[in-house]
Amino acid sequence: MLSLQYSPLEALRRRIENRIWSVTRTSTGYPIDLSTPRGDPGLFGPASVSWKVHDDFPAMMVGGIRALILQALHPLALAGVLEHSIFRQDMRGRLARTAQFVAGTTYGSTRDAMGLIGHVNRIHQGISGVSADGRPYAATNPELLKWVHVAEVSSFLGAYLRYVNPRLTPADQDRYLAETATVARQLGAADVPESLDALRAYMHAQRGVLIASARMHDAISQLAMQADASPSERLTMRIVLGAAIRLLPSWASSILGPPLTRLVRGFPEPAMHAGCVLLRWAIRNSAAARAQARVAPCAEAVSL
Repeated sequence: MLSLQYSPLEALRRRIENRIWSVTRTSTGYPIDLSTPRGDPGLFGPASVSWKVHDDFPAMMVGGIRALILQALHPLALAGVLEHSIFRQDMRGRLARTAQFVAGTTYGSTRDAMGLIGHVNRIHQGISGVSADGRPYAATNPELLKWVHVAEVSSFLGAYLRYVNPRLTPADQDRYLAETATVARQLGAADVPESLDALRAYMHAQRGVLIASARMHDAISQLAMQADASPSERLTMRIVLGAAIRLLPSWASSILGPPLTRLVRGFPEPAMHAGCVLLRWAIRNSAAARAQARVAPCAEAVSL
């Protein structure tokens, strides 16, 4: 058997890329295939703003952690996660399944995107209970689904503006919110914000609901203390977690308080930017690249 020979630099790149995929891909979720069927643009297509915003892996990492923090500030959302999942024991799995859902609904075929949405809806049917403060909750609650969605898209958009393209126009930001709202509605959310103004008004109205409980601090702080992670992975998570906390709005940081906010003291923003450069260099086989290859034959046929 012939063995492939790579330069030391290419070998390093492949090692980093393979490690990223081993951590972020999951075998316990709904199976998707971004390469088929040929020509299917999925829910949004390559001309969408969603394809742009969700294409940068480092920014999506920061946005994903920021979203998790915001979601955990809502007592009912936190109760659903802690009491109906093994989040503490399998934080990577939780993050990987979320990443798969976002990638699949953004870049997957219409078949796979709708299949993922149906899969999550079926899971949500079995999630309900009573929170620590005595209030009933259910994952199918339209208002709770709206909060989870807004926490995600506001975080992905904020990270994109910080680390990729701060010049994305307000009109395109509104387009992004309108595009992603279609997925939220398919999941059962109601009155989903579809513009920056609507998103800001909704976030302002939710401030009185959010609490930085001890359970919330415990859940989030464990992200930086993963026993099964390598030293480099723990360092990366500390950098990403610090970047995510810095990206929170000031009112959310005030609610959060110590000890989590101490993670950003002395946090070198250049370290995050350097990490962005390294990860972008390492990743070649991204979800967007595979989706683009799937859609490309259709575009070529039209041009002939």
